[in-house]
Amino acid sequence: RGTRAELKSKCNLNVQCHYQIGINAAGNGGTQPSLPTSAMYQLDIVLKKGNNLAIRDRGGTSDPYVKFKIAGKEVFRSKIIHKNLNPIWDERVCLIVDNLQEPLYIKVFDYDFGLQDDFMGSAYLYLDSLELQRPLDVRLDLQDPHCPDQDLGSLELVVTLFQRSTEDREALRQAQQQNLRLSDLHRKSQLGRGIVSIRLLEGRNLIPMDQNGLSDPYVKFKLGPLKYKSKTIPKTLNPQWREQFDLHLYDEEGGILEISVWDKDIGRRDDFIGQCQLDLSKLNREKTHKMELELEEDKGMLVLLVTLTATVAVSISDLSVNLLDDPHERQQIIKRYSPLRWFFNLKDVGIVQVKILRAEGLMAADVTGKSDPFCIAELCNNRLQTHTVYKTLNPEWNKVFTFNMKDIHSVLEITVYDEDRDRSADFLGKVAIPLLNIRNSEQKAYVLKNKELTGPTKGVIFLEADVIFNAVKASLRTFVPPEQKYIEEEAKVSKQMLQQNFNRVKRCVLFLINVGSYINSCFQWESPRRSLCAFLIFVVGVWNFEIYMVPLSLLLLLAWNYFLLGKESREGSVVSVVMDVDSPI
Repeated sequence: RGTRAELKSKCNLNVQCHYQIGINAAGNGGTQPSLPTSAMYQLDIVLKKGNNLAIRDRGGTSDPYVKFKIAGKEVFRSKIIHKNLNPIWDERVCLIVDNLQEPLYIKVFDYDFGLQDDFMGSAYLYLDSLELQRPLDVRLDLQDPHCPDQDLGSLELVVTLFQRSTEDREALRQAQQQNLRLSDLHRKSQLGRGIVSIRLLEGRNLIPMDQNGLSDPYVKFKLGPLKYKSKTIPKTLNPQWREQFDLHLYDEEGGILEISVWDKDIGRRDDFIGQCQLDLSKLNREKTHKMELELEEDKGMLVLLVTLTATVAVSISDLSVNLLDDPHERQQIIKRYSPLRWFFNLKDVGIVQVKILRAEGLMAADVTGKSDPFCIAELCNNRLQTHTVYKTLNPEWNKVFTFNMKDIHSVLEITVYDEDRDRSADFLGKVAIPLLNIRNSEQKAYVLKNKELTGPTKGVIFLEADVIFNAVKASLRTFVPPEQKYIEEEAKVSKQMLQQNFNRVKRCVLFLINVGSYINSCFQWESPRRSLCAFLIFVVGVWNFEIYMVPLSLLLLLAWNYFLLGKESREGSVVSVVMDVDSPI
């Protein structure tokens, strides 16, 4: 209770000031009567804006959004304001509260697509001290429990509490469900216009950032809201990454790919090495370009392969942003792919929506007996990735992937990996599902298989998929060759070549072992005759051998070969003369 009171005094100082002003204005001088904690209340919140929020991106900005939680359950998530430390949301929230003793927990995050979102601060709003039907302006100072003295900015809200009867419960439940849905226009995921496939090969002549004259470099890629990071190569100025990244292109004409190189430092802030930019609008599509990009101020060079593949719309979102769950949206999509509309855009065959819910009993890839699993969903050249759930064998992703389908005979591939910060991800399992085998809105558990899909591996993944397509377009598409997959496959190891190399190394090792055993037997006098001969050879060799004899013997070998070649040439000339004499004139 004492700890809670301290937090209350820190986080709700401004709220308490408002309470005191309201009491004095009423002129009663008394205290607010305590509210029954077991009744049902409606809490209306207006999330107005943030002030001087923390910087989490290299550009000196952040992409903040806000989460509300009550009793550990998320009840609201705001929209994302890109590149702004003083965001203005102006979003209204209607929440149901059954227990005023549970505070409202408010957390702010910086959105990072493909990476774990960065924490920007949190605050508590205690509800048992609110007044009924009185709008209150609240300013909450954000704090980090690990760095309590750090200034992380503040949030401004307007809070109003109402008491409701049990008859209003159903209406309030519907209002709260509307808040939880993130399907507003500004919160729907953007649709991709293509895929930028980047094969990061190597770095050359990077500048040293550590005291040993080396660096631990890694690379960050940023394309619009998308951010990806490579693995770290320790202690080198010429790193070899050999990694591939697939970024979704949202601009129809291209975009600017921002590339930065960093030096990894444990226990302190990473050092910035250099940066460069690549204008994707100047590159041809469906063609692989080898780029050698100089970092600014001559800080080194990056070598990478870039391929722009024209693809149809793809998206990734939370479960609450699910078009097919909305009856109106579902009817619109079914109408769009009606057989009567087969003559509109023959390449737009249909859509595939897959919900990646969770996995159970995955393989332990780390020494701690846990894994850091994430999923990759692939449909032809479309490739989407979930976030990583750390230190668990039973992750929950709850992500919805939407693909536009070109061929009904395509196969949807879901692969589970374990994230490793210092090296490439470990394979945990894979499933391949032909689109024709999918039953709409059926949640199903799939046993994970190995890379070749020839046998099971450990773990089960739970998926739910929907396929809506135009039957006429799909039939016509059958006569068209399948789409070429531009993403480079992993290099496969030849078992036959590996066996040959192993046998060759084995023969060399056995030969050396036999030679060593023979020499050792000479010293053990197992055969007196052999040991005596070895002793005499040793004495003669040490007595007569000099270092200059090594190059002299090589020179004599060269002279002998020269003599043999000269003899063969003379014999050849004699044979030719004899043939000339014997030939008729």
